Amino acid sequence: MPVIDVLLPQFGMGMKDGEILRWLKSVGEAVQAGETLVEVEAAKATVEVPAPQAGELVEILAGEGQTVAVRAPIARLRTG
Repeated sequence: MPVIDVLLPQFGMGMKDGEILRWLKSVGEAVQAGETLVEVEAAKATVEVPAPQAGELVEILAGEGQTVAVRAPIARLRTG
């Protein structure tokens, strides 16, 4: 089964990074496409990052409180 990176999306034109606020899923949990994985603070707003595909969350790469650049990997999903 392939493993894909979940990237921090860019929510606005000026957004360069975001702070991981809270993971809503844990390693080993199954997720559905579009289901919220994590809450991120970006440009003074809290936004939700959805799973790009259905699968299993196999690794969290950015912990709570960590600031991450736009398009950087924040987690890995096993799909298929």
